[in-house]
Amino acid sequence: MMIEAIVVANVLSAVLTTDHPPRICLPFVLSLSLSSLAEKSFKYVIVGGGIVAGYAAREFAKQGVKPGELAIISKEAVAPYERPALSKAYLFPEGTARLPGFHVCVEVEERGSFLNGISLILSTEIVKADISSKTLISAAAETFKFQILIIATGSTVIRLSDFGVQGADAKNIFYLREIDDADKLVEAIKAKKNGKAVVVGVGYIGLELSAALRVNNVDSTMVYPEPWCSKLKIFTASIAAFYEGYYANKGIKIIKGTVAVGFGTNEKINVKLKDGRVLEADIVVVGVGGKPLLTLFKGQVEEEKGGIKTDAFFKTSVPNVYAVGDVATFPLKLYGEMRRVEHVDHARKSAEQAVKAIFASEQGKSVDEYDYLPFYSRAFDLSWQFYGDNVGDTVLFGDSSPTSTTHKFGSYWIKDGKVVGAFLESGTPEENKAIAKVARVQHLAQNLDKLATEVLTFARNI
Repeated sequence: MMIEAIVVANVLSAVLTTDHPPRICLPFVLSLSLSSLAEKSFKYVIVGGGIVAGYAAREFAKQGVKPGELAIISKEAVAPYERPALSKAYLFPEGTARLPGFHVCVEVEERGSFLNGISLILSTEIVKADISSKTLISAAAETFKFQILIIATGSTVIRLSDFGVQGADAKNIFYLREIDDADKLVEAIKAKKNGKAVVVGVGYIGLELSAALRVNNVDSTMVYPEPWCSKLKIFTASIAAFYEGYYANKGIKIIKGTVAVGFGTNEKINVKLKDGRVLEADIVVVGVGGKPLLTLFKGQVEEEKGGIKTDAFFKTSVPNVYAVGDVATFPLKLYGEMRRVEHVDHARKSAEQAVKAIFASEQGKSVDEYDYLPFYSRAFDLSWQFYGDNVGDTVLFGDSSPTSTTHKFGSYWIKDGKVVGAFLESGTPEENKAIAKVARVQHLAQNLDKLATEVLTFARNI
């Protein structure tokens, strides 16, 4: 069977996320038979074709990678793209995002020949990795050799079938991780106009998909086991009350403190809840979390806290092997401890850091240690940012009423008399920069009552 590979001459171009306007620039590609790639050797290989791979390729281009040195191997059929668009603009009924509009931007200011020869090998799943022999083998038995490897396999969704939930693989039960998943969901939304949806889980995907479904006039219900909308445990009860109220005002129903334990199907899906209730739906979307894809490298690299252990340059325990994005457990400099972070912002920045470190090492130079901080999200007309750590006492400030016309409110986290974390909804770029500085500096704030009244003035004065 012939499997296509694509060698990208000017590795993709445009960016469209909800954070940036579209810049569309079509790539020039050359299709080849994989028979000509049966045994290929590259100086650098990136395993995985997500955001990490795209941002790493952009940094490779900036650093001056030579033709034929770099390959990206991806099991997906399309080039790296901005995944956040899938739960946002990709699902909008109007002004929808479509490829090539949100491919990861890998262009540089000078569009020169050094961009040529970056090999993008698609529809190719690596099923075996032997780090000691620097060899990767695909499902079609192709062999790829490398000198330096970047592990960018990312995460996969946790499925309800993993827990033995009855009927969890039924038709019209969706997960969202890749563009194929989004395409299937879009078709279901079109086919079930003005239908009903149940969203299981309240992480990023749960909140963002509930908003997108409602924008499509789908009657949506969110179901989650927590007593409040505790998104990644950043939301306190007070913060969660705003978002729950806001979503309820948008017509989204919320059922807390229970889980889906089974699904029955007739013309519609019957969602059976642990508390005995049964919800009827045309569409079910599950967003209960993800897990890093480490299987290929088990026993070959050191692991810690559920990820591949790296240093501040994303070097693993094996020379010339790097791990970035969701799969990496790295030293979080601000707190002096090892953490694994699943976030698009970290994916982008860790990819750039690893490539800079690779080239610096080759040139006998050094780069600064990775110093990660920001966190953000958006849905409807909301957009919050969180910086730092969510430990200690909390101080809520601003107008946190769900009916507020400005939606501007926030919270500080105080530990040992210092501000260690800061959250702000609907802040300006200047205000977001101010709360980020507060969290990084860990400024003294011993009088909590005074801190609540000073609100953003406190942050601006740091």
